Amino acid sequence: MRVILAAGGTAGHINPALAIADKIKLLFPDAAIKFVGAEGGMEEKLIRKAGYDFTAFKMAGFQRKLTPHNIKRNIQAVHYYITAKGYAQKLLKEFAPDVVVGTGGYVCAPVLNAAAKMGIKTAIHESNSLPGITTTMLSKVVDKVLVANEDVIPHLPRKENCVITGNPLRSNIPIIEREAALKELGLPGGMTIVSFGGSLGANKISESVVAMLGWEKEAGDINHIHSYGGNGKDMFDGLLKQYNVEPGERFRPREYIDNMYTCLCAADLVISRAGAMTLTELKATGRPAILIPFPQAAENHQYYNALTMSKNGAAILIEDKDLTKERLLEEVKALYNDRTRLAEMGENAAKLHIPDSTDRVVGNILDLVKT
Repeated sequence: MRVILAAGGTAGHINPALAIADKIKLLFPDAAIKFVGAEGGMEEKLIRKAGYDFTAFKMAGFQRKLTPHNIKRNIQAVHYYITAKGYAQKLLKEFAPDVVVGTGGYVCAPVLNAAAKMGIKTAIHESNSLPGITTTMLSKVVDKVLVANEDVIPHLPRKENCVITGNPLRSNIPIIEREAALKELGLPGGMTIVSFGGSLGANKISESVVAMLGWEKEAGDINHIHSYGGNGKDMFDGLLKQYNVEPGERFRPREYIDNMYTCLCAADLVISRAGAMTLTELKATGRPAILIPFPQAAENHQYYNALTMSKNGAAILIEDKDLTKERLLEEVKALYNDRTRLAEMGENAAKLHIPDSTDRVVGNILDLVKT
């Protein structure tokens, strides 16, 4: 079996592709798998680290705001796309895959378009509740569109080739009981909050979190792990001084949470952005959340991700423009005082989880290969 996986841009595109590759390798140890991604992108590092063969294309995204500088960037993006089409055709002829699968990112367009024109079986996976431009465009030509949830389908021009699969998670995810996670983290008993804004941080979230630490200290039984991100250290240190709070046994700030699953398993409440993989992890661990979508995400897709969670009673949605320290404190206090509602939100998150998502995706890929 020979498979090409095209993925790039964000962890929400790359991690599902790795989960798919891992499962195929488990089922077919002799399978030949090649990844295609953008040169210098996050995918190049992560995929090579995972031990898979990787081919890089020069790719660039289109800028929607038309300034003179962005017009030049868009001309370059078109040039890269045209060039990538030629490279994709050459790669497909040389590698001769049985199926080509895309999981998102600009690199999917030239690779899957070329494969479809050459009569090679194709599928694309969409991890967000609102499909991106690439998925929307490719849905017209690929054999199957594998989607995270039912909210995706109304936004696609073609419906008959859609299959709900959920978002694949890699099989090495360590999901453990809450008490075991608390023990592993060395946290005392009580309510545990985990908050973060992504790897680079979100200063608005950090400020709102620090502002409520005084109340948490008064409550006396709240643990809080907060990631301020790679771009937020100086600002975060200033906030600690401004609000006169310090790290301690219960309050543990970090630049980056490198044991996220342990922290999620320990959490009673999560405060975060609404990226596709974050929400998949919340569902897998059955954790309630306050979601603050990143407003600059393409097509505002994080808002639609959060909306899916909110309308199913699994999360509270606060748009970034509406986030204030007073609003966040109000919501957290309400959940602190209503543990029944908090538990119900966690149960609702777990109900949205599709535990056999990877099997569903790979099963659909194998069906294509057989036809």
